[in-house]
Amino acid sequence: MDELLDLLANLYPEVDFETEDSLVDDGILDMDDVDAIVSEIEDQFGVTIPAELVTAENFNSADDMYDLIQKLDE
Repeated sequence: MDELLDLLANLYPEVDFETEDSLVDDGILDMDDVDAIVSEIEDQFGVTIPAELVTAENFNSADDMYDLIQKLDE
């Protein structure tokens, strides 16, 4: 999780990824931001995130993103 938080903090230092839980729903991140995060996660964690999983539900919080990474890494 720390590795993910570092990645996110480097991309968007103005966002508190440790506490925010509605990043997409509240408009803190838009789909272009999510696409950038997907690319970085794929590179850093060696997973492939299918387009159908690129949803607000999976990117509203760092916890959601971490859960997705864990599922894809099984």
